[in-house]
Amino acid sequence: MPRRHPGTPRLLRRLNDRAALELLLAQGPLTRGELGEHTGLSKVTSGQLLARLEERGLVEVSGRRPGGRGPNAALYAVVPSSAYVAGLEVLPGQVTAGVADITGELIAEVAVDPRETGEPVKTVHSAVGRACDAAGIALGRLRALVIGTRGVVDPRTGDVRFSFDLPSWHAGVLADLRATLGSSVTIENDVNLVALAEHAYGAARGVEDFVLVWAGVGQGLGVMLGGRPHRGSTGGAGEIGWLPVPGEPLPVNVTEPQSGSFQRLVGAAAMGRLAAAHGLRSGPGADRVPAADMVRAAVETGKDGFLDEVAERLAIGVAAVTVVLDPGLVVLSGDVGRAGGQALAGRVEKAVARICPSRPKVAVTEVEGNPVLRGALAAALDQAREEVFSSTVDGIPY
Repeated sequence: MPRRHPGTPRLLRRLNDRAALELLLAQGPLTRGELGEHTGLSKVTSGQLLARLEERGLVEVSGRRPGGRGPNAALYAVVPSSAYVAGLEVLPGQVTAGVADITGELIAEVAVDPRETGEPVKTVHSAVGRACDAAGIALGRLRALVIGTRGVVDPRTGDVRFSFDLPSWHAGVLADLRATLGSSVTIENDVNLVALAEHAYGAARGVEDFVLVWAGVGQGLGVMLGGRPHRGSTGGAGEIGWLPVPGEPLPVNVTEPQSGSFQRLVGAAAMGRLAAAHGLRSGPGADRVPAADMVRAAVETGKDGFLDEVAERLAIGVAAVTVVLDPGLVVLSGDVGRAGGQALAGRVEKAVARICPSRPKVAVTEVEGNPVLRGALAAALDQAREEVFSSTVDGIPY
């Protein structure tokens, strides 16, 4: 393989091609002249670049600029079918798989019951196969596959190291998945993927440093530093449910689910007791009402006292993270975060300001649909675009 030196024509073409493709994805169809204006390339160079990308099947003429004439009016866009990716969310009772094209458009989404196969590799293969069938593409056309799971993912091996409710996802699963579905398979913590989705599509667009608090049945934290997830040395960064909290007992056995101090303070059981104290939980079946439904009901009925107490509890975790990372932006997500909306986020922001010297903005998630799946697809798209967009000049001589 020839050694590449900075400034060689091949390297410059590769950089220009990548910049042009990213620009077309971000801003939509552009003419040759518009592409040149945005990139600083001459019309001649822009024309050569587009011809090269068109020849490789990466761009195509998608229309004409109204009022324009001749070749200069042609609008170029990235060919959606030039690459496909898949993303999955794995839960104990359901696995959701989605397929997107290189532009990021979701073209198929399916759900399967993992109990049909009882084994991770077969379940994933079945889900991805069904999603590809629904999308009308062959499974072999996928360029990347990212799987979001609960638990701790070891950054060194890529395997799930620790998960309470996914016991069959253990060391060695990733190697088996790659043997079956290809080397592009990646496993990632679900809350980290939600943070990626927020960075790509939600309230943290354009923000390089922020944290995402997942408030739900379980508690999680996604940390983005420099636009990248911070996973920690063992993948355990963000396990905020274990945060020690004054007044709550410390766990005596860390293998016991839901035993962390912060989890005890804001988890489903604690929310149920708090809701009962405020008259939001009574009657037959009340103990089975999800915490998110209680929070939603409090917002709708104006139960300010309940919302204030929920916010005060969440603020303890947010403040602990803030004094260490000083993120500037905290995004509230998860079932409880979504249900509380701005009414809860605003209260959390004020509560943090009272107990913490830093005063981060607390925003509500803006990611639509399934946030884990959207994050998995965003991560897969990053992989696929890196591969596809970085190989546009292969085979072209210096």
